[in-house]
Amino acid sequence: MAAMTRDARDWVFTHDLDEFLTSAGDFLRSRPAAHTVALSVTYALRRRGPDVYGEEAPFFGRLADADGHVDGVGGVSAVLFHTPPYQLNLTDLPAKDVDALAARLADEGYSFPGVGGPVDTAAEFAAAWERHAGARAQLRRSERLYRLGTLTPPTPAPPGRARVAGESDHALVARWYSEFAGIFERNERQDPDRWTESRLAYGGVTLWETPDGTPVAMAGATPLIAGQIRVAPSTPRHPCADAATRGPPPPRSAGPRWPSERTRYSSSPTSPIRPATASTSASVTAPSPTSPSTTS
Repeated sequence: MAAMTRDARDWVFTHDLDEFLTSAGDFLRSRPAAHTVALSVTYALRRRGPDVYGEEAPFFGRLADADGHVDGVGGVSAVLFHTPPYQLNLTDLPAKDVDALAARLADEGYSFPGVGGPVDTAAEFAAAWERHAGARAQLRRSERLYRLGTLTPPTPAPPGRARVAGESDHALVARWYSEFAGIFERNERQDPDRWTESRLAYGGVTLWETPDGTPVAMAGATPLIAGQIRVAPSTPRHPCADAATRGPPPPRSAGPRWPSERTRYSSSPTSPIRPATASTSASVTAPSPTSPSTTS
């Protein structure tokens, strides 16, 4: 396990998940919608083990001063995490802190296949990574986080019923998860069998089946973390797929409404970053100069 390091830029890095959550947990929970990815990833690491995303140990960072006196929550004003082989993830950072962070990570020899976070932060980090690591970055993908309001059942209701997936559905759920990731070119997909096993363990997948018992749609939900749940993935394999998202998920899926939207975009190493809009958050890919050209 690596020891923590720090310098005048006030970043504390660690491979110790418990230490990170003890220091930064209150900060993450203070804005659960904006920090939903960090919350769900650290939950999975704690519950399923440090190798859930890959063999290489994840690492974490928090931005704070020596005495914890910063404009933030619990002495923390920003965090990052990296679960190799996937992208680096950042929370909101001022431009000056983004450049300093990129410089330090490049100086210490870190490399990443991509970076994700709020649109300005991700775009600024990609540009800074180009300067300090000699890489090029290109926009790859945008995503948006929608707030769940009041669901309106379709009229007429589709034939069939919703049910929580069980062990007998493992092969089907794993295949649909893999197909979903493939359709949207999500290279950061987890092992389908391990993902399915973890979701079925807490009732995190709902299927819609026709009157003859044939499953035709699937909707997943993350565990309840910091008062919210994220619905994903949803596979619209049938006109009645909407019903899977409003069928009988576990009771905890009726969590509070999310307070914000989120978009992510990422990139290839062959062209400069396109300007991002203020209403989105983003992910950009910035391969290291010593690594093959890959995207997250």
